[in-house]
Amino acid sequence: MELERLSKVMARRGLCSRREADAFIARGWVYVDGQKVDQLGVKILPDQEITLDPAAHAATDELVTFLLHKPVGYVSGQPEKGYEPAVVLLRPENRWAQDRSPRRFRPDQLRGLAPAGRLDIDSHGLLVLTQDGRVARQVIGQDSEVDKEYVVRVSGEIDEAKLARLRHGLWLDNRPLLPAGIEQSGPGELRFVLKEGRKRQIRRMCDLVGLKVTGLRRIRIGRITLGNLPSGQWRYLGADEVF
Repeated sequence: MELERLSKVMARRGLCSRREADAFIARGWVYVDGQKVDQLGVKILPDQEITLDPAAHAATDELVTFLLHKPVGYVSGQPEKGYEPAVVLLRPENRWAQDRSPRRFRPDQLRGLAPAGRLDIDSHGLLVLTQDGRVARQVIGQDSEVDKEYVVRVSGEIDEAKLARLRHGLWLDNRPLLPAGIEQSGPGELRFVLKEGRKRQIRRMCDLVGLKVTGLRRIRIGRITLGNLPSGQWRYLGADEVF
């Protein structure tokens, strides 16, 4: 077996993100086969035992994940000219009144937030913004099995031939798309269930079969649903919730 960077092994096992792993190592909070490791860049065998100091677990428990109903007109990540980032909506007054989490909002919870699965400017629905690398890896990591569900309004004639092509057989960016779950849910309305998230994927898929997207809403990521969360409001991911 080849040696691998300790931080990479920690991230793959879901202990933390690689960035968090480096921070934990630098603080002396990581043990390999019972021996403290406090130097960055150390390599280990992939099957060696890794344990964390209780302080690392406490630091990880402090990391927060926000579930936001992103409205149309906001970008998921970095601000773009003329558009605000969705993170500006994470204010105390926008917290959903029915949020059951006991967490209290603090400004430091906004540090290091990153979207785990983007929504484009013209789309709305469930957006995950997290400080926790484990959550990001679970939702959008290369080995993620978490699917995402969308309600999509389209113009153009829907028929079985187009649905069959949407489900399997399309290519984007010179690569085949993974099979998708797609059903017609009403006049001019489709439901997409995807296990990948290429840039403007649904809109481009529909273009390829002669349909034009007129509205797109993400309603589910894995086991987490948008539910009744109002547009522009947010809640915390609960301690008992997993994707």
